[in-house]
Amino acid sequence: MDRDAIFEKVVEVVEDTLSLGEGTQLTEATEFKSLGADSFDLLELVTAIEDEFGLTMDDEAVSRVATIGQVVDAIEAAQ
Repeated sequence: MDRDAIFEKVVEVVEDTLSLGEGTQLTEATEFKSLGADSFDLLELVTAIEDEFGLTMDDEAVSRVATIGQVVDAIEAAQ
């Protein structure tokens, strides 16, 4: 799966998991804290991403993830 396809899937998961309204503009630079995500939301998000992509992110990768782009990087590295 190429980076653009991964990004689009991640955006879908983020929108669904964080219940974002339509019109929320998400880019690779979007920080989860700017979306109002707390640590529980991030845990939910990581679980949803792992389910969507059929992978497991290690704790170190999860702790470094603060933006959508970093999630895409982690998924690319795990493939």
